Parts: sequence; structure tokens; C-alpha cells
Amino acid sequence: MNHGNNPSKQSLDSEVIRFAGDSGDGIQFTGDRFSSSVSLFGNSLATLPDYPAEIRAPAGTVSGVSSFQLQFADHDIYTPGDRCGVLIAMNAAALKKNLADLNSGGLLIIDKAGFRDSLIKLAGFNDNPLNDGSLKDYRVIAEDFTQLTLNSLEGLGLPGKIARRCKNCFMLGIALWIFSQTLEEAEAWIAKRFASSPEIVNANITALKSGFNYADTTEIFGESWQIGKADIEPGRYRSVSGNEALSLGFVTASLAADKSLFLGSYPITPASDILHQLAKYQHYGVTTFQAEDEIAAAGAALGASYAGALGITTTSGPGLCLKSETINLAVMTELPLVVVDVQRGGPSTGLPTKTEQSDLLFALYGRNGDSPLPVIAASSPGDCYAMAIEACRIATTFMTPVILLTDGYIANGTESWKVPSEDELPSWDKQEVSIAGSYYPYLRDHDTLAREWVVPGTEGKEHRIGGLEKQSITGDVCYEPSNHQKMTHERATKISNISRFIPKQTLLGSETDDMLVLSWGGTLGSVKTAINELRESGHSVAHSHLQYLNPLPSNFTELLGKFNRILVVELNNGQLKQYVQSQVSVPVEGFAKTDGTPFKIEELTTAIKQNLKEKANEPTRVES
Repeated sequence: MNHGNNPSKQSLDSEVIRFAGDSGDGIQFTGDRFSSSVSLFGNSLATLPDYPAEIRAPAGTVSGVSSFQLQFADHDIYTPGDRCGVLIAMNAAALKKNLADLNSGGLLIIDKAGFRDSLIKLAGFNDNPLNDGSLKDYRVIAEDFTQLTLNSLEGLGLPGKIARRCKNCFMLGIALWIFSQTLEEAEAWIAKRFASSPEIVNANITALKSGFNYADTTEIFGESWQIGKADIEPGRYRSVSGNEALSLGFVTASLAADKSLFLGSYPITPASDILHQLAKYQHYGVTTFQAEDEIAAAGAALGASYAGALGITTTSGPGLCLKSETINLAVMTELPLVVVDVQRGGPSTGLPTKTEQSDLLFALYGRNGDSPLPVIAASSPGDCYAMAIEACRIATTFMTPVILLTDGYIANGTESWKVPSEDELPSWDKQEVSIAGSYYPYLRDHDTLAREWVVPGTEGKEHRIGGLEKQSITGDVCYEPSNHQKMTHERATKISNISRFIPKQTLLGSETDDMLVLSWGGTLGSVKTAINELRESGHSVAHSHLQYLNPLPSNFTELLGKFNRILVVELNNGQLKQYVQSQVSVPVEGFAKTDGTPFKIEELTTAIKQNLKEKANEPTRVES
């Protein structure tokens, strides 16, 4: 790429950039388009969008700041980075909230239009940080980029308010130039997104090109950087968020199961995007139903499963509570139902835009009676695709509701994802279990212990199901104590039996290591990176990541029993720690937090080192 007056280009193996401003500044759009550009170029990437916790938080306040962080590299990465090397701050509040995460010597790009005296005061600064020397440790480029945007759009006849909204495209153009990217992807997306408003397309593309050309023709940036393509497996890649990947996984699963897909959902942050995404796939036989509440959404999804469709319902923690009675009905009727819980901060309505893993124990036990069901968890945005398919496989193979846990971090975050080829798409068969010449709704398959999935009205297989206890095999309503004992046992055995049909627990490291770190869900990237760093520096620590939470993998207890010390890392107050301790006799310790942010690598390495140090300082026990 020709860089005009600034031909100097430095090579980097990775970088972290963060965009920050008011929620109305188009920060998420800017980050998304930058991510798509570097993904298309061939970089490995991981992102961390951060939204205000309040809807319509006051403009110019720290609580109203939106940000988008991205790490991209020429090698595999698993996190969006602890700190950033480049920070683009659109106003004083964005600077106030994010400056502490900028590396010393990092590049700080500031829109001076957001540093009026009133905005400086509103952000909580005593003095103007652009003049008081507090930014001396950074490379600062401060210009009135809003005015430069307006200048670039002169003659287009746009109202000033609309023209100002294009400043994010101006800043995007600058960022793309700084990292030696082209404009093609962003231009194509803008043209498609605003196709119905040609004047908006023209304005945004003009601002984009103006920002790029400004960076190219001025000398204030001095140099640009380029990060080489990642050495990854050949194939077609795209940037995908967790919610997008879930949606694609469910469509794929419906094709694999040869079932139409029905989503019953009530909008709730951060799960709403799954409804929005699946609504686009009607041509694949997908039906989406936005219900009046969470209870109706779950009931509709279960009704669709009863009628022979693949029933899905999506929610977050507060909605999972409301769906619990319907989930219990699915346990009793033994119908397939996939319940997605995109976890967020709680309790009550909590922190809608912040991530947490605090619904685990509720997912495991939050129903009346003895009502076991499978619980699995996705580990990354791309992994959501595979786990959506796995949830559907388990639900339809074993005729049971399945809870699939994700969280706000992986739901909104993105990563490079290899699009599967046609021959990689899954398929599975559902065996009939009825005896020739007769049909019994609770006659079970010998291997899976599942009953047969029969669409109502199938000739010769008429039956009834409902919330009352069933007689074993016949399905007739039955209140006999011995029958309830038998059916309770059969339902529990069916679920525990699933451990024979899921992968065994794997280990990074050696069974002779001093300590095992156990993670689950969206903590994988941070923990994996931290463990790799520690092992490379000679620390004796192993790692195992848990995705199948109930039932646990068949070798889980045996594997953990080989270690003298276990440390569970999670974003709650120790729920998996409590659960694991109930399964093993080895003492289980925990490292947890609930501040609404994912783990940083540095805090994990520090905690693990401290734990290892305490272990080394313990007095040796002498057996009597």
C-alpha cells in the first residue's frame, strides 16, 4: 500500500486497539468494521465490546461510555488483550474511563471536540487533561476530528447533526491507514447497510476516505504498522460473534436432524441478537416467534418440539428463572428443548451488558423435584457454533431439555472462525424404539434410554403426555409410589448415561504437575494464555477446561483425583468450585471475581503464582 508522505511502515506481530466514546458515537460500528477488515486480511483476532450498563446513560458521562477493544496478530490468540497500545478517545469521559488501560508510550488519538469545558467537568476532570501534563507518558495526537469530518462533507447538503454522526467513519479511516489496511470491506458494508439511503452511503464513505487520506497526507502520524497474516489452516474465514455462531449452529443442527427450527424468544440483553439473526433465515425453514414474555416463549418452543420441530428458546439469567416451570415440563414429558442462557451480571436484573458466570448452580438445580438435565457451556465465539449443534444432538438423541450456557463476553465478542465445508456438516439418526405392531410412549432405547419422538397424529402411535407422572412404558397417568420411584430413577439414569456419549476430559500438561487449574465457559481464552505463559517460564501447572457440566465426562473424577491441588477459575463467587468439590475428595480452591469484566491474563498469572508459592511454603505432612 502506498502511504504517500509517510512511507515508513513498521512490522508487528500483534497489537491491541481500543475505540471509546459516547454510546451514540458509533463505537461498536467502528470496532466491528475494523475487526472485519483485519479478519479479511488474514489476522487472528479477538474482541471485547463494552456497552454502558444503563440504557440512554447521560451523554458525556463516564457511565455512558461505550468501547470496543480488539487484539489482532500474526499468530493464534485467545483474548482481546489486557491493555491496549492504541486508544482512540472521542471525548473526555472516554479518556477518563480508559486511559489506565493504555500502555506507557502508547498512541493516544483524541477528538478535541469532545473536550469542551463542560464535558471535561462532566467527565470528572479538575483540569483539561490535554494541557495539564497528565498525558506526558503517551504519544498524543489531538485534533478537532469532528470539525475535520464536517469539512470533508461540505457541499453534500447534510444537516449538521447527521454530518457529525459520520465522525466515526473518519476515525475508522485513520485506524485503517495506521495499520496498513484497505477500505474495500468497510465501503462494501456501508453500501449494503445503508442501501436505502444513498445520501447516507455517500456521506459515510466520503468521511471514511477523508480520514484515510488525512492520515496518509499529514505527517502527524509519522509511521504506520502492519501485522502479517496468521499462519492458520487453509479455508474460508470470517469474523463471527458468539450470538451469530449460535444462530448458524442451530440452523445447521436443524438440517442435520431434518427438522424445521422454531425459536420462541423474548428480547433480553445480551441474548436478543440470536432472535435477530435467526429471523434472517426463514428460507432455511426457520420460524421465529417474539413472545409477550419469557414464559410464553418457552411454552411455544416446547409446543413446537411436541409437534415435531426442533424447539429452541433463548434468554439470560432473569429469563431462565421464568422458564423453569416449562423446562420441568420438558423433563417430565421427555421432549427435546434447547434453552440458551447468555449469562450476565446478577442477581435480579443486575448488569445487563456485563459478563458473568453466575447461573451455573441454577442451571444444574433450579427446578422442582428431582429433575436432572444436561448442561453444557460454550468456550469462545466460534465454539458457540459447535456447542449449538451439540446441544441439539443431545436433546434429540436423548429426548431431554438441554441448557446451553454462554455469557455476555463470548456472545458479543468476535473471533476469526473457519466456515465449515459441506462435507464437515454433521448428521445423526434417531432410532425408533417401539415394538412392531404396538406403540408405547415411554418404551426406551436400549443404548440411549430415550423414548421415541413421535409427532401427534401419527397413525398407530397415538399417545398422551403431560405434567402428571407417567406409568413406565405405557405413559398412562399413574400415582403409584413404586412407579414414581421407578420413573424418577429412569429419568436420572438416562441423563447420567449421557456421559458415555460425550468426549472425555482432556488435560494440558502432566498429571505430575503441582497444580491443576480448572476453567469453564468463556474463561478459556484467558486461562489458556496464562497457563501457556506460566508453563513456558517453568511453572508446574496443568490446565483442564470443562464444557460438559452435567453429566460430567466419564473420566472427570479420575483425572482430578490425580492432583493434590486444584484451582477453579470462574466469573462468580465459586459455583463450579462448590460443584466440583462435591464430586472429588481432593481439596478444591477457587479464584473468582464478579466485576463484570473477563479475566485479564496478568491477574490470572499473578493469582496462580501466588497459589503455587503458598503450596511450596506449606509444611510437609508426616503420616503417622
